[in-house]
Amino acid sequence: MFDIDREAITDGPVGRVLLVLAAPLVAQNLVYVANALVDTFWLGRVSEDAVAAVGLSLPIQSFLGATVVVAAIGTQILVAQRAGGDDDAGARRVAVNGGLVALAITVAVAVPVVVYAEDLVRFLGADPALAGVTATYLAIIVAVLPVGAVGDTVENCFTAYGDTRAVLHVSVLSVLVNLVAAPVLIFGVGPVPALGVAGAALGTVLAGIVGLVHVLAYAAGIRRDTFRLTREAFAVDLGAIREVVAVGLPLGGQRGVSELVRVLVVGLVAIAGGAAGVAAYTVGARVATLAIVPALGMQQAAQSMIGQNLGADAPRRARRTTTVGTEMVVVGFLALGVVQFLFAGQIVDLLAPDLTATGRELSVLYLQILAASYWALGGTYTILAGFNGASRTRTSFVADLIKYWGIRFPIAVAAVPATATFGAAGTAVAPGLGWGVEAVFWAVAVSNVVGFLGLGAYFWYTTRQGMFANAAERASGGDGGSTDAAD
Repeated sequence: MFDIDREAITDGPVGRVLLVLAAPLVAQNLVYVANALVDTFWLGRVSEDAVAAVGLSLPIQSFLGATVVVAAIGTQILVAQRAGGDDDAGARRVAVNGGLVALAITVAVAVPVVVYAEDLVRFLGADPALAGVTATYLAIIVAVLPVGAVGDTVENCFTAYGDTRAVLHVSVLSVLVNLVAAPVLIFGVGPVPALGVAGAALGTVLAGIVGLVHVLAYAAGIRRDTFRLTREAFAVDLGAIREVVAVGLPLGGQRGVSELVRVLVVGLVAIAGGAAGVAAYTVGARVATLAIVPALGMQQAAQSMIGQNLGADAPRRARRTTTVGTEMVVVGFLALGVVQFLFAGQIVDLLAPDLTATGRELSVLYLQILAASYWALGGTYTILAGFNGASRTRTSFVADLIKYWGIRFPIAVAAVPATATFGAAGTAVAPGLGWGVEAVFWAVAVSNVVGFLGLGAYFWYTTRQGMFANAAERASGGDGGSTDAAD
């Protein structure tokens, strides 16, 4: 049902091919988010502080995820372009060297974060008791960040070839492992002691290791023949490394600038709303992560489809892939936002039934505010797929720089009092207006809408200037490392 051959990617009906490619990715991302929600679900039955501990560590994990993006998405884009040009040997070479990039970058950032985990969460404003448990959770998760980075990079190679079912299979197995391991390790069963928050982290780690073993088995040719790593591909290629970094680094920067704002915003939430505010922000972040899954799946599918079409010298089809995908996502997310707005209370009660009255009220409010901007949030992903597939990855970086630093953070600062300080060291923050934690919630929604409208206008302008035609010329000429030249 979800089998797509490479000819269909460059010749089949755009809407149908996109949906068929995206469906396993949407399912895979649902499984991935479910894997993350397992922690919130079980820890929500432990205490509000346990939920808040995961909430404080979540933006830090996401910020570190920027290092994973450099190799994983950079590799995907280049592998897709080479696959579209029938250069399978070049695609495998990029895949191997992309994995090396993933390993090197993530090891470099993981070590200091593990060592200074408690100092980092204290800087965000956590009290001593909350800082200790949050640091434990964070250190365990980050210690195996390189494992996840290599796994994501290899998975994205299957996506680049159009084999999105392979990624789904890996994720299903991972979440099944975590579904069993998390409650056992959190609450203790038989000889296994109750580890609480640390148990939640260990369950996630175990699931990630199992996923890596699974995807490497596929890449070795066990039960899959779409994308396969051969012995000849295992050689260091400095040219391929430079290409991966050139294409992926702006995307890592994009992720970094957005996630750094999220880290700082959590600190503002802690100041303005206390534990109840952090818990509400955590619930909202988890639900929003689940809500954007269809858009993320469509983005991943579109990037591969756009890359292959550019490699096959079909720029008009690459543009149509972007516009059709965006139209489908915007319509779908309008409906999704209505559902979340109407059932916000029930969603909060399901995820975190032990919240205080204030925590529940803030959580419901945040979910309703988020719902109003879902259409713009989803549409942004597919428009960015157009730029990314064309190797215009610096556009994504600049767009998020404006969205998060130019719009979201200044509004969020208004939540805190004028005399507030940030973190255990007492660092002064920019003078706020004392609007309360609700201002942070509105900052997220407003930045989503303004960011989408601005990016859409820029996409219309650049395509009229021949962005996709120029990208197709570069891809067919083998100049995959260029990111913005000639547009």
